[in-house]
Amino acid sequence: MLRTALVTLRHPAAMAVRSQPSSDMAAFREKLRTSKHVAVLSGAGVSAESGIPTFRGSGGFWRTYQAQDLATPGAFARDPSLVWEFYHYRRELVLTKEPNKV
Repeated sequence: MLRTALVTLRHPAAMAVRSQPSSDMAAFREKLRTSKHVAVLSGAGVSAESGIPTFRGSGGFWRTYQAQDLATPGAFARDPSLVWEFYHYRRELVLTKEPNKV
């Protein structure tokens, strides 16, 4: 479903205005085609399809570490070396993978 929000930053009251959900794929494709900026938020399963370990799944990072130990400003303040190592590993791992068809 496509859900669009009509938001005008100069008029905060307009932030509550929303259109009805739509399943018009042609309209969605046209909007996507003409968009200058697109952000995609997805779940961990999409990465797993490319061979990137998830955080909570089998062998996931959060089975060994707590999120607070690796992915917060507090973690960096306590142990910057561990946090740098974690993100370095993730970057290196992702560089070896290819996008999947999802």
